[in-house]
Amino acid sequence: MQRLYDFIRRHPTGVDTFWAVVLLGFSMLWVVSAGGALEGHPAGYALVGVLFSLVMALRRRVPEKMLLLSVGLGVAQLAFGLTPFVADFAMLVIIYTVAAHDGPRWASRLALVGGLSAGTLSQLRWPMEEAPSGAAQVFFTVIMTVPFALAWVLGDSLRTRRAYFAQLEERASRLEKEREAQAKVAVAAERARIARELHDVVAHNVSVMVVQADGAAYVMDSSPETAKQALDTISTTGRQALAEMRRLLGILRTGEHQEAGEYVPQPDVKQIEDLVEQVRSAGLTVDFAIEGSPRPLPSGVELTAYRIVQEALTNTRKHGGPDVGASVRLVYFDDGLGLLVEDDGRGAPQEMYEDGGADGRGHGLIGMRERVGMVGGTLDAGPRPGGGFRISALLPLKPAH
Repeated sequence: MQRLYDFIRRHPTGVDTFWAVVLLGFSMLWVVSAGGALEGHPAGYALVGVLFSLVMALRRRVPEKMLLLSVGLGVAQLAFGLTPFVADFAMLVIIYTVAAHDGPRWASRLALVGGLSAGTLSQLRWPMEEAPSGAAQVFFTVIMTVPFALAWVLGDSLRTRRAYFAQLEERASRLEKEREAQAKVAVAAERARIARELHDVVAHNVSVMVVQADGAAYVMDSSPETAKQALDTISTTGRQALAEMRRLLGILRTGEHQEAGEYVPQPDVKQIEDLVEQVRSAGLTVDFAIEGSPRPLPSGVELTAYRIVQEALTNTRKHGGPDVGASVRLVYFDDGLGLLVEDDGRGAPQEMYEDGGADGRGHGLIGMRERVGMVGGTLDAGPRPGGGFRISALLPLKPAH
């Protein structure tokens, strides 16, 4: 049964042609059987039967044109006195088709008006010869009108239902596209976050390793013990960098078998002091102080604070020049955390802060601004009065709405 239904849906014109042939056959059979009892010439009935069969065959391909043809045939029957017969069943079908078709509204209205007036016009043209009263004729006219009205109502209901389901499908498709777009945005944001994390890890730790390696090479002959300490620092820094990179890459392997390895917790404010000690061991003089009462902060704020200090000290080593000194201040306010990282070196190039950090060699300040913006804070970076560079940030406890 399902195969038959699918076949009918795939071949609508073929199915309509089949029923048109059936209607034509019954119409011709009726004309032949009625013979001389017909009012009018039999050829007229035969022509009307053929044309109504054409209406049946093409009703779904050109419904508006077939409706106009049906109206013309009905008018011709009234004009030439061709009494209603089997072929007039096509009028019901074309009224239903036009009402169900999502076409111009004038066609649907014309089908409704024609259907409601067909019974009345038929009674006026061929009144009942033995009607007991006028009320009987009115009742018979109503009975003849009901099928046409039902055909239009069924067709219009089908059109409305089909439009409703089409709207639901369009809405579901739109929601699906919106979900895909949101997923792509989320993926892009996550990739950007991981890229910033990797930049911070690589830039900071590799910078420390380069400084230590240069120092070890310089004192290798004169002070082997100092060179050994530098190599130990390089080894520790490299292990830490690998551990953080494994943690970040583990995010990309969610749902898969993760390789065994050392994973470190997310950096927080407490680890800033360890970061400063690591930088000091690399040969950079750093003054570190905490003001206010330390207290737990949102994880996003703590990670942002750690990365800002890490990137700022990395830039100091890269751009500060020889004998540079730096200071790091953490200030706990009632509604947030303040950061101040300064150095007394020669500072970064002018475009480093004028273009937001895009100096052609890195995107450190851009990453800082993005991190601070994600937690609803503010960042100020630029030359320091008297020489050097200064980075100031205010991170609120709650993101700004």
